[in-house]
Amino acid sequence: MNGSDLPHLHAYSDPANANDLAEAVPCADANTLSANLRRIGKGAAADGQPWPERHQLPGRCMALADADCALAGLRVVQEVLLAAERTRQNGEPEDYVGDRVMEGLMLACLALSAQAVGRLQVSDQ
Repeated sequence: MNGSDLPHLHAYSDPANANDLAEAVPCADANTLSANLRRIGKGAAADGQPWPERHQLPGRCMALADADCALAGLRVVQEVLLAAERTRQNGEPEDYVGDRVMEGLMLACLALSAQAVGRLQVSDQ
């Protein structure tokens, strides 16, 4: 069987020009926000397992989907927050995003947590 002439739909671990990109961009400080965020993201993976609850009503399915989206967003915001904190502690002062950005990230975490909790609570109606 011959291989397809069409490109693959899923990305591989590295782009075809990964070596060119590594040579074109010199290795920057390892404590910048983007470098910290890249390292955090490499260790993050979803398990891909479905919700264990079966045979839910359509409204409950929507609530679970909303909570799942809120929790995914919460994880992303927390990864950015962690990378920013590591940059503040270990990086150069000019790489730090600032206190107002850090506060905004914390408020985003609180709002996404409240959204997830609100969608997961079962009402007795």
